[in-house]
Amino acid sequence: MSDSSQTDNPNTNPDAGTTTAETTAAAQAASAAPSALEEQLATARKEAAASQDRYLRAVADLENFRKRTIREKDELRQFAATKVMEDLVPILDNLGLGLAAAKQQTDVKPIVDGVTLVLEQFKSTLARHGLKEINPVGEAFDPNFHDCISHQPSADVGEEKVMQVVRLGYVLNGRLVRPASVIVSSGPAKAEAKG
Repeated sequence: MSDSSQTDNPNTNPDAGTTTAETTAAAQAASAAPSALEEQLATARKEAAASQDRYLRAVADLENFRKRTIREKDELRQFAATKVMEDLVPILDNLGLGLAAAKQQTDVKPIVDGVTLVLEQFKSTLARHGLKEINPVGEAFDPNFHDCISHQPSADVGEEKVMQVVRLGYVLNGRLVRPASVIVSSGPAKAEAKG
């Protein structure tokens, strides 16, 4: 073919060797491709914005939960002893009455009886709230609940047994509050060898 025949035909492109119809189809496909990509990009941006919104809401909810938990914990700590205090107030009243009566009495026996009653009321109130007394006289020494302040020989009390309680111990709902301070027997006194 001659060069003039290629330029005379309007359906051929002399540079690429393709027809005008092919070029038009390629141009349409190229214009359609950016349109599809733009749609995908817009969809991805919407999804990213929705995910960001969900994330920010979750963070805010978590922060609100944390603040509410701290507030509730503080309130619980402040008012946890309310019931105990309500039960202790009558004991304070009785101590006040006993003190007023003691100022008017010359005989000590009624005062001792009144204080003993108030002490029993106090102990029973604390016991209702889970406080248990540790009074281990005669029991085996237990370092988990007893604090040995001294060892003394004793013919009456077996070795490593509590022979005297100096200060009572207390357990609150199974947890040690204060160990009992005790004197523990070291058994019968050993005779010293004379030499």
